Amino acid sequence: MDMPVIKIYMWEGRTKEAKKKIVSGITDVFVKEGVNPEAVTVIIEDVKKENWGCAGKLADE
Repeated sequence: MDMPVIKIYMWEGRTKEAKKKIVSGITDVFVKEGVNPEAVTVIIEDVKKENWGCAGKLADE
């Protein structure tokens, strides 16, 4: 049985409602591919901008 686990790293600050929409939308993508929704796990990791670097700089700079 296909049991995808999707881990999302994103900057902290989104509301619970926004996170619900993200989880629902990602689950829907897998359901359209024939995966049972109960088999889909989505993990959201909120990261402070001070702990995220891009192009040699911290995201909060």
